[in-house]
Amino acid sequence: MVDVSGKTPSVRTARAEAYVRMSAAARTAVTEATLSKGDALVTAQVAGIMAAKQTAGLIPLAHPLALATVDVQFAWVEDGLHVTATATTVGPTGVELEAMVAVTVAALTLYDMTKAVDRAIRIDGVRLLAKSGGKSGAWQA
Repeated sequence: MVDVSGKTPSVRTARAEAYVRMSAAARTAVTEATLSKGDALVTAQVAGIMAAKQTAGLIPLAHPLALATVDVQFAWVEDGLHVTATATTVGPTGVELEAMVAVTVAALTLYDMTKAVDRAIRIDGVRLLAKSGGKSGAWQA
């Protein structure tokens, strides 16, 4: 692990995105909450938040962080869902991984819950959108 003990704690925020491409039938099943596994959006939101909290256990050499907040949001786009996650902490290292893990696990949860309706679901475009805080300051894609 990188030694962060000498770094000054600061408010650090990161925002990431992913796209879940799905058929019209899958979209209908999600919006009408008719999936046999339940409400996909609520489940995916909780899964993303829980995953962000487990990042250090999933990514070797990642620091365990006390997250102040994790927010997972969904917006319908033409061919599926745009998933965004924002993570915030006050500490000596950033939360980019936590935001990216949150959107990835939320997207995988959506896949799992809708695969019975659409086996061709595709997860695309996982990336960091923005970060702020720390010595390097703000960055935006």
